[in-house]
Amino acid sequence: MHFRSDNAGPAHPSVLEAMIAANTGYAPGYGAEPLMADVADKNRMLFEAPEAAVYLVATGTAANSLALATYCQPWQTTYCAPVAHVQEDECNAPEFFSGGAKLTLVGSGDKFTADELKAVMAEQEVRGVHGAQRGPVTITQSTELGRLYTLDEIAAIAEVTHGFGQKLYMDGARFSNAVAALGCSPAEMTWKAGVDAVSFGGTKNGCVGVEAVILFDPEKAWEFELRRKRGAHLFSKHRYLSAQMAAYLADDLWLTCARAANANCARLAEGLKGVDGVSFLHAPEANALFAEMPREMHRRLVEGGAGYNLWGEPMSAIHEDGGPILARFVCDWSLPAIEIDRFVEIARG
Repeated sequence: MHFRSDNAGPAHPSVLEAMIAANTGYAPGYGAEPLMADVADKNRMLFEAPEAAVYLVATGTAANSLALATYCQPWQTTYCAPVAHVQEDECNAPEFFSGGAKLTLVGSGDKFTADELKAVMAEQEVRGVHGAQRGPVTITQSTELGRLYTLDEIAAIAEVTHGFGQKLYMDGARFSNAVAALGCSPAEMTWKAGVDAVSFGGTKNGCVGVEAVILFDPEKAWEFELRRKRGAHLFSKHRYLSAQMAAYLADDLWLTCARAANANCARLAEGLKGVDGVSFLHAPEANALFAEMPREMHRRLVEGGAGYNLWGEPMSAIHEDGGPILARFVCDWSLPAIEIDRFVEIARG
């Protein structure tokens, strides 16, 4: 009963087989292998963006930090939600890779509106040389709380961003889950809605460790390449990244895995509906569920072998007196239905 993170699940067998197949003979390094050219072309086809620049890195933090740095000068600021991975979970990597550019928070949670963004951006650049200058905007899809930006919301945020002459970046660590949930195409959720660059995440959705950074306007492509190399994120044996992404794209494995993860989350939510003492923070929209539960129920679940994380509390808090505690349950593509049903059975007592 593993719900800690989709990072904790196994890689898909097809991905491992592709890496083994790539482990034969010799190939040029640093992305010059023929397989990378094929991966780039297939990403361009998937995103309906024939001119896009496509690059691979091994981690989401590298993807976010290098992409944002490409669009942000050291004297500028990046706009993000307070509950965003770049704000809470990347050890100031975006600031580091951009040479010290700050983050400016918009809204109060995991999402913000176009109006909230406009108000915050309008307040910037009023102090001349003494204040931070406007820089790029980043949104997370799906968010850290498992919610989604609709296509209209993305388009409205893009309009504000571009109105101030800046670029919109999408942190897509769970990009595939969002596409599956919204029933749209990758193009509709990105450049057709005004997104300038996106990370197309694979690590959380069946890969060993690979993220594609896609710049829809290749004007900044060379700068990204230089930043990737200077930041020590250009793999010499790059073919193993390419092999993962090739398998991920083949036969829409990225979408198959995302649909399975989302379906697992929906099964979990349906099972917990009506369980006495359980309340959802919001209805699950992708593959993450946030639910408050009595401490006694948490203890019962943990003793029964369930693995998950509390939200904002150490796990030891379940052994203390007090009211219900909010927990995060993340489902990956491989989670067996029998484990979900066993979890619900224990929760029901």
